Amino acid sequence: MSAPVRRVPGDLLVHLRRARDHMDRHYTEPLDLAAVAEVAGFSKFHFQRLFTATYGVSPAAHLSGRRIERAQDLLRATNLTVTEVCHAVGFASLGSFSSRFREVVGETPSEFQSRWARAGAPRIPGCFVFMWGLAERRSVTAQDPPPGLGDTAR
Repeated sequence: MSAPVRRVPGDLLVHLRRARDHMDRHYTEPLDLAAVAEVAGFSKFHFQRLFTATYGVSPAAHLSGRRIERAQDLLRATNLTVTEVCHAVGFASLGSFSSRFREVVGETPSEFQSRWARAGAPRIPGCFVFMWGLAERRSVTAQDPPPGLGDTAR
């Protein structure tokens, strides 16, 4: 027998959406379950159960999927290396990135990039990608003022 489908009360959905949106916006940052659960206002175990019941995937799987989607965009459209893409989308390990990418997409990141490169699509140079913020850098924090705005000397 399969387990009955558990429905989450409607008043809790707004909190789950807030946490999901937080993960979608901050996917490049190292996020753990406790931090995301805090955004929703739940304990990490309660959040895990509610999120999985609502969205059909665990919070970790959702975050990983978001990172893989963004990695596909970068591998298709830029000339960044697989390692640069791995770190740009928030994975700490090239091995975990490659294995998760292959699990989700069905081919390695290198194979995916090569297949799209053969299609002849124009590539965005990596320097422009980082310069214009198309791939976020984890070293930049929200507290750092943009260049030029914090300078008082002219």
